[in-house]
Amino acid sequence: MQTKHSFAIALFALLSFASASAETVFLETEAFADHGGWKHDTQFMDQMGSPYLLAHGMGKPVADAKTAFVVRASATYDVWVRTKNWLAWVNARQGKATEGATPGTFKVAVNGTDLPSVLGVQGQGEWLWTKAGSVSLSKGTETTVALRDLDGFDGRCDAVVFTTEKDPQAILDGPRHPSVVVKLAAPKDYDLVVVGGGIAGICSAMSAARLGLQVALVHDRPVLGGNNSSEVRVHLGAWQNMPPYPRLGDIVAEIGPAKGGNARPKENYEDERKLAAVKAQKNLDLFLDTRVNKVEMKDGRITAVLGQHTRYGFSRPFKAKWFVDCTGDGTVGYLAGADYRQGREARSVHNEPWAPEKEDMLTMGASVQWYAGKADGKVAFPKLPWMVAFNEKSASRGLRGDWWWEAGLGRDQIAEGEYIRDYGLLVAYSNWAFLKNESARKAEYADKELKWVAYNAGRRESRRLLGDFILTENDLLEKNFQPDGTCATTWTIDLHFPKAKEETHFEGEPFQTDSLNHTVWAYPVPYRCYYSRNVPNLFMAGRDISVTHVALGTTRLMRTHGMMGEVVGMAASLCKKHGCDPRAIYTDHLDELKALMEKGVGDGKVHPPQMYNIQDSLDPVFKNKKAGNHQIRE
Repeated sequence: MQTKHSFAIALFALLSFASASAETVFLETEAFADHGGWKHDTQFMDQMGSPYLLAHGMGKPVADAKTAFVVRASATYDVWVRTKNWLAWVNARQGKATEGATPGTFKVAVNGTDLPSVLGVQGQGEWLWTKAGSVSLSKGTETTVALRDLDGFDGRCDAVVFTTEKDPQAILDGPRHPSVVVKLAAPKDYDLVVVGGGIAGICSAMSAARLGLQVALVHDRPVLGGNNSSEVRVHLGAWQNMPPYPRLGDIVAEIGPAKGGNARPKENYEDERKLAAVKAQKNLDLFLDTRVNKVEMKDGRITAVLGQHTRYGFSRPFKAKWFVDCTGDGTVGYLAGADYRQGREARSVHNEPWAPEKEDMLTMGASVQWYAGKADGKVAFPKLPWMVAFNEKSASRGLRGDWWWEAGLGRDQIAEGEYIRDYGLLVAYSNWAFLKNESARKAEYADKELKWVAYNAGRRESRRLLGDFILTENDLLEKNFQPDGTCATTWTIDLHFPKAKEETHFEGEPFQTDSLNHTVWAYPVPYRCYYSRNVPNLFMAGRDISVTHVALGTTRLMRTHGMMGEVVGMAASLCKKHGCDPRAIYTDHLDELKALMEKGVGDGKVHPPQMYNIQDSLDPVFKNKKAGNHQIRE
């Protein structure tokens, strides 16, 4: 774990427990000593209860995940595994039956010998316990266990249990315990806790720390950057360092990659640069691999958030006077009872021209991006019975699944997140298999191979926390500038919709999108969009700020998020100075905030320019000479 706050792991693990007649060893796979080629997937902890290991080999079996343990009694142990049939999960959501072979198969090996059951094929898509086999173990002798991937197509395993209990269901479904005992220092009292280490979170934390606050930045992945990390690979977008406050964007310049482009090689996203900037920042403690999943409240205020370590399972509190929700999903606000919206507002709510007549859940989707490239000679990729059918008209050609490779529009992006990701994987593999094996142009793909397929979906929209001001389409179109305007949102109003079957010739659930774009005058986002209207000590920055679905079409770009974060850090410093909450910065101290925005909080150094993925604005100050617009439709 990359953190300035280390912890001591005790010499024994909470793996084994015994009753009068039985012994059980409970192994959380995320805590395995060696993950091998399996990926540590934490995206769906809140829905299915745990992180898990994912055999994401893009069709090639991955190296074994391994660990070892010692039992306290010689006996024959039944081995149970919690897993799921992910194809059945996808098919069930689409009203289909699962027939024939399925992807995601694996076995458990004990002391080098495979147990008999093939796992990942049982059930109808639910997470369930499956018996892998039985094995005789000797007291005091080290036992090794391995997850042996069979096909490279995203098999998943949450936990492995060895037990002599004849009726183990109560144990299997009982409460989980941390995989290790840790000695944590007494909780530190922070001024500000920032949850979410994307661009908004990094900039919020660094801004506040530079202005003298003691700050904790808590993030649930091993790398920083969110959608701009090498795990998702979406490039930064929109302008920065522009009027009305040209110094907003200075921290974005310090951490933003020099290269643009979606779904590109890992090094383009400069994870190390972001990490180095945060670790070097005075007054800032970084906690990676920590998922905030609870809050503590008193008198309507957040007093602490609780973060669960995503590998070892222990929880720790983060106490502060003020908090920033940069999770994208509005997780902290949701847990604290903050007012929020999800989906599209009806036109009658704000009289927005692009709003639908009735409210619905047609949100923008999540992208499972991928890219392929030249290999050393011809490379095979299997065409398997479980894959979705493509043909010459419906196949997506080319070597990249970019932003438009987007699933889940109209679904609940949080509750159905795992399905949306899995469906994105299914169509990516199926499309590539058609190009490699059946396309009339398959010779063009003979020496091409998949280089990368995202297993972390790039989500665009979910919950939007409500502040004292809700930015709407009409504010943008009518240039309804507010006295508390901050950084300018410069992107078009860019909303995504599923492509029609007439265009894609694809009969299944849509997975490709088009966009409607409306060019607007650059709009300074009101400060009142950055704090909760009913949780008094909660800020927000990023895509979960107080906007309508339509207005989100322009505010959702990550350079804009970073500048929001810089403003929130400044506001938090004024909260400490005056002993007040975020609302009072607007009512009583707005001129001081404006002075900080004029000055900025950059390091004063020259950084590589980021003149990519920017668009024209009606404001001539923001004219992009390189014409960065795409699909502008007024």
